[in-house]
Amino acid sequence: MDCSRLSLRELKATADATPQPHLIRAQVASLALKKTKSDKDYLELGLGDGGDTVTLRFWLDHPLFPVVQRLTARAWVELSGDWTQNQFGLDLRPGAALRVLEAAEAAELLAGPESLRQRQAEDFAHITATVQGLADPRLRAVGTRFLEVHGDRFRRTAAARDYHHARRGGLVEHVAQMMRSAEALAGAYPHLNRDLLLAGVLFHDCGKLWENCYQADGFIMPYEERGELLGHITMGIELVNRLWREVADTPAAADWAVLVPATDEVRLHLLHLIASHHGEPAFGSPVVPKTPEAVVLHHVDNIDAKLEMFAEGYATSPPLAKNILERRRPLPGHLIRPLAPVTDVS
Repeated sequence: MDCSRLSLRELKATADATPQPHLIRAQVASLALKKTKSDKDYLELGLGDGGDTVTLRFWLDHPLFPVVQRLTARAWVELSGDWTQNQFGLDLRPGAALRVLEAAEAAELLAGPESLRQRQAEDFAHITATVQGLADPRLRAVGTRFLEVHGDRFRRTAAARDYHHARRGGLVEHVAQMMRSAEALAGAYPHLNRDLLLAGVLFHDCGKLWENCYQADGFIMPYEERGELLGHITMGIELVNRLWREVADTPAAADWAVLVPATDEVRLHLLHLIASHHGEPAFGSPVVPKTPEAVVLHHVDNIDAKLEMFAEGYATSPPLAKNILERRRPLPGHLIRPLAPVTDVS
């Protein structure tokens, strides 16, 4: 069978009611034996490839049922065959093939597509350069310390489990784009504390390094007890306080005593940005934004998340009519394709 190789996201966007031959490679994230309402066994297989996740169901009479049943969590697999998609999700038709990937193939998949690797490398470089360019030596020091100590973990953390930038390295993409937006707004509103705002962007979701982090050797994002008990805002505040104490003990911090505003004021304002970035208590913030920088951070975060949801929806949502696509939650309604800018003004 002549199969085109697709990512999971591409497969979800391409598959429809007509069987189409495709090949995918992914890691097993979960495997569970379940029962139908009529008490028949079926397997539910969760797969991830760093860019997206899918859930496949194999009924007892599917030829691959015994093969899938022998798989283990974290196994790297290739599935090829005819794919369809209906209201229940993706379906791999009988006659398909499954094999376990070789170590080199798994390593290539873990590294991610070249385009994604390049984009995330550029985004991380932008974050690093922005931190190094902060004029306030205290914010520059704590930001540098964060990247030095936690940079590797940062680069494999998702911005969310589902809604936006929900992929390995997605938090880097989210933070870099937010920095670009915040920089532009700081230019438009010069009374804003640019350094504080950019540091707030860097740290606003830093607690997600223990809430939405992929394992170093795979596409599995485990749940952690501290993330469930505390949440990323609380953990972010704790992390920044710890990093602040560490940099305050360095020789360079001896010069901070003469700086205005005072060092502890800067720390408190940075903590406020983390605490208030969800905007209101109903969405998890213990306090509402009470400074101009906190208001801007909240809205920049929301804008980037929403625009990413639109981009994902345009790439994956089924069309309903001309220029109308199926709703992508949590966006409030059906998606409408955006209006292109004018190209001929002669």
